[in-house]
Amino acid sequence: MLDLTTTYLGLKLRNPLVVAPSPLSEQIGNILRMEDAGASAVVLHSLFEEQITIESQHLDKALSAGTESFAESLSYFPDMTRYNLGTEGYLEIIRKAKQAVNIPVIASLNGVSTGGWIKYAVEMEQAGADALELNIFFVANDPHLTSEQVEEMYTSLVSHVKASVKIPVAVKLAPYFSAMASMAKKLEHAGADGLVLFNRFYQPDFDLEALDVKPTLSLSSSSELLLRLHWVATLFGEIKADMAVTGGVHTAHDVLKAMMAGGRVAMVASSILKHGIEHMETILADLRAWMEEHEYESIHQMQGSMSRQSVADPGAFSRANYMKVLSSYAVRSAVQ
Repeated sequence: MLDLTTTYLGLKLRNPLVVAPSPLSEQIGNILRMEDAGASAVVLHSLFEEQITIESQHLDKALSAGTESFAESLSYFPDMTRYNLGTEGYLEIIRKAKQAVNIPVIASLNGVSTGGWIKYAVEMEQAGADALELNIFFVANDPHLTSEQVEEMYTSLVSHVKASVKIPVAVKLAPYFSAMASMAKKLEHAGADGLVLFNRFYQPDFDLEALDVKPTLSLSSSSELLLRLHWVATLFGEIKADMAVTGGVHTAHDVLKAMMAGGRVAMVASSILKHGIEHMETILADLRAWMEEHEYESIHQMQGSMSRQSVADPGAFSRANYMKVLSSYAVRSAVQ
């Protein structure tokens, strides 16, 4: 009998497939379908700091304490008063989801400052959220803002949120840190129970006809998984916080790789936006088939088996492999 169970943020999950934040979770009917399709937990769409502060008719002082360039970037935000369901609507989604499904419901809070808006972490907990995903998305455009200051923003926010709630807190972050392993340790020290690797940085594009800057959104592909695998495999055994892989999870093979790297769960969003919520049934069926064919008895058996600490050649995760790959490609090109 295959054992697909795993644990994440102290939660016992029936399998490692978790739904990442997306507009799909704004409807209770979709959350029910996610459970029926096999999802072991759902991370709700994010409630944004800007949304909260605009609703309360003031901006937190910490937003302007960072940089003028960040303040300017506020003009690029959509009309947040009309974004998704509003604060009370979001809390109501948590309440209704908890009544409707038996799988864990994880709330998502998106912001960068340590202002009064983080009180909503407490309200999410009171509404019944089983855990909280803190989605930190910050673009450090100011050349006077140092890396130490950026890291302090992150760790300070995590410690403030963690001090305000009793439920587990995961931190979703981007890969753009000069010392990712050190940053992971700092976030863990600040109280993070889990790390979600990685956020996707939605970059602007240029409209050559209108001579305007326009936002773009491209769904992920499995090729984006490689960066996540590298860092999860590198951090496995170095930190105690649980790790979730998000970005590039589309197939059962992607889930398997995420587990072998050392992830506790693999999160899907783009794949079900592309193929429908029921695509998770296919992923799980293929996962079971692969495990039976390769005689794996449990997910736990494979977790971390391909991490940096476990593989025969740890250099595969270092500069040595970089040189080896470039050299081998040059040889292949010469032969052709």
